Amino acid sequence: MKKVLVIVFIALFSTACSQQETKKTAPSPSAEAVAVNGPFTPVELKAFTALDPIDTHSHIFVTNPAFIAMIEKLNLHTLDIAVDDDTDPYQKDLPREIHDLRQYVAASHGHAAFCTTFDPYLFRQPGFAQAAIRQLNQNFAEGAIAVKIWKNIGMEIKGAHGNYIMPDNPMFEPIYKDIAAHHKTLVAHLADPDSCWKPLNPASPDYEYYKDNPQWYMYGNPHAPSKEAILKARDHLVEENPNLRVVGAHLGSMESNFPELGRDLDRYPNFAVDMAARMPYVMMLPREQAIAFITKYQDRLIYGTDLEFMPGANPQETITRWENYYARDWRFLATSDWVEYLGKKYQGLDLPKPILEKLYHANAVHWFPGILGPKQ
Repeated sequence: MKKVLVIVFIALFSTACSQQETKKTAPSPSAEAVAVNGPFTPVELKAFTALDPIDTHSHIFVTNPAFIAMIEKLNLHTLDIAVDDDTDPYQKDLPREIHDLRQYVAASHGHAAFCTTFDPYLFRQPGFAQAAIRQLNQNFAEGAIAVKIWKNIGMEIKGAHGNYIMPDNPMFEPIYKDIAAHHKTLVAHLADPDSCWKPLNPASPDYEYYKDNPQWYMYGNPHAPSKEAILKARDHLVEENPNLRVVGAHLGSMESNFPELGRDLDRYPNFAVDMAARMPYVMMLPREQAIAFITKYQDRLIYGTDLEFMPGANPQETITRWENYYARDWRFLATSDWVEYLGKKYQGLDLPKPILEKLYHANAVHWFPGILGPKQ
């Protein structure tokens, strides 16, 4: 009898050890999963186009028939945004950039809307605000539905005493009032990800950007303003202009602090954010946490990409890159498929259709009146 008990014990112990070893060596679900890559399948494309999708953050300055055909195939509308950047050879010529942008919008068969900007580098000139308002009003007459301010306000432009000009500077206030009076939307890309103020980290989603664009890298600059100071000025702008719709680009540059982003959304009813170029930060959240945040703020989150089509770019490479980008984002938001980013795999959120319809369409229409044209 003792011999039988010993044999049974050994068998049970061996089984338990085997199971424990299996637990140790079994790959994680993300390692087992096969990421879905590439363009839309026919079934996916049908589901995507049915949303009447809108990308509220793009930069298209080239008019190309094959590119427009891709946009039409995706049943996609875009907000085409001008940026005034004196560190970029093309974007520092704002009149040319706006001209090229408007040419594309006119050729897009109604698939693009125009977001203009003004030149903040001219702030020292007498009558700066009035000149900016005249230019913006001309652009409104030409069909612009929104105005962008960019991170050069807060991170680059300095006053006479070397102080960084913040977005709530009183000199901008007449411009904000004019935008609100014309019922247009202010797109505010102010500050940058936290990694901008930290040592370069190859694991960061922003590593390549700051490596290639050191002029926007604040770490090591002893005189650089803090991110907190810039966002505080942004919040002051929003608070002081309650009749102005403000859409914070790139999750309002709060992609590393979703609780704080939620508090801002709770605090300011005239404030929403686009998701442009920050989907990886949503992917890196625990899945249930990402679903809960999007569900809670489903009326204040707007889909966008920050995709570009710049002069000199290869049209076919651009088309492939754009379609793959839209397909990846859609799979992550709309399905439970696994997607890959920087060598890591993330399971899609499989959001319900009513939320997807808001992210991809209804919120854009609400926060950007006129984005589908005058007959929307």
